Amino acid sequence: MERRENFWRIVLLAPAVIVFAVFVIWPLFDSFRYSVTNWNGFDPDYDFVGLDNFARIFRDPEFLNAIINTAIWIVAALVVPVVLGLALALLLNTGLRGANVFKSIFYLPICLAAVIVGQIWIWIYQPDWGLLNTAIEAVTGVRRFNFAWLAEPSTALGSVIVAWSWQQTGLAMVIFLAGLTSIPRDLLEAADIDGVKRWKQTLHIVLPMLRPATVVVVALSVINALKGFDILYIMTGGGPFRSSNTLAFFMYEESFKKYRMGYGSAISVVLFLIALSVIFIYFRQLRKLDEIYD
Repeated sequence: MERRENFWRIVLLAPAVIVFAVFVIWPLFDSFRYSVTNWNGFDPDYDFVGLDNFARIFRDPEFLNAIINTAIWIVAALVVPVVLGLALALLLNTGLRGANVFKSIFYLPICLAAVIVGQIWIWIYQPDWGLLNTAIEAVTGVRRFNFAWLAEPSTALGSVIVAWSWQQTGLAMVIFLAGLTSIPRDLLEAADIDGVKRWKQTLHIVLPMLRPATVVVVALSVINALKGFDILYIMTGGGPFRSSNTLAFFMYEESFKKYRMGYGSAISVVLFLIALSVIFIYFRQLRKLDEIYD
């Protein structure tokens, strides 16, 4: 009986494992293989160059620019959606009237594809008739305010970060709401009886007990930010003047626009190692949480 169950487990898992191996594992190993070559993506003949691509990466000013933009992108992806998601979760957990409706509204953006989100915010940022400039005109009284948010190097990356945060905040909110449901109500009621103010309850009881949810939200935010490409491609294309060019977009440009597949693969390896480091820290924190709550 057990042998038969194992057979069906293998049969049912095999298609998923095969698809994962073909479209994830195989390309991953190919990236490592091509990262030490000068392959252009087409020519069947290419040379082994060792670590030359990696040495070149750290001398490339465009790579340094992409690293700085990626760091800004990751910090913003950590701070903005996590803080807003936590604030919304705490607000909606207070028994606010119509909370379920607001939960659906705030969660809706995460259900949209990044391409759609990008197009929505392109319309919002449109210089002549966009919602943002129109609202600024109405509030300040400035006539014909037509600032091009996505065309200015000083505001392009920040504008995309706002769009990205608008989409990602709902995911953080839902995870924090799930964490809030695990906090014993008796503990908060006892604090109420002892006269502890709500903000002190939040600071000293709620937030420490939300640590597991916070670890999940932070890890997902960083991993999603490292993968962030489509919304940048739609909204700015890495510009203007590479002001919004992140590591993922830099890898795409080198691989598929300049046909330096070997160099692009080396960049992807660096990106993979950064993501792997984040995942390692994530699992390490999970292990610590398991030790605390066991």
